[in-house]
Amino acid sequence: MTILSGQTIRRLKLLEPMRERYVDENGNSGGLGTASYDLSLDHDVFLYPGNLNLAAAAERFVLPADVMGIIHDKSSLVRRGVTVQNTVADPGWRGFLTLELINHGEHLILLRAGSAVAQVVFHFLDEVAEQPYNGKYQDQERGPQFARQEM
Repeated sequence: MTILSGQTIRRLKLLEPMRERYVDENGNSGGLGTASYDLSLDHDVFLYPGNLNLAAAAERFVLPADVMGIIHDKSSLVRRGVTVQNTVADPGWRGFLTLELINHGEHLILLRAGSAVAQVVFHFLDEVAEQPYNGKYQDQERGPQFARQEM
């Protein structure tokens, strides 16, 4: 697999809307990076100590059958005790990503809508997927979504 550069992420239009690099109100970078994209929050999120919270990315994924994304923590948030449960966006998946956030710290943390919250690294597959994603989360709606039963 090959990691996609910022130029390739932009050219392939893997996210809608796609923002160029910016700094959020907390001083954290977001948007298109050199070899990744920092997702932003769709809404304000209150993270209570020790709790798992569902949140949503503001960007909609549109992945072709030869590209996958791996979602990672943002170092600037981990330093405050906030982690993202790392996940995979399969080739062919479309929709708004639900993020699972945990506050491992001792204090309430407020993350504002538009804040950079997770980093996605995109990869080309060595071949186009024979069966791109077409599961229960295809075209997932905006906003945090709870787990769905199998179809």
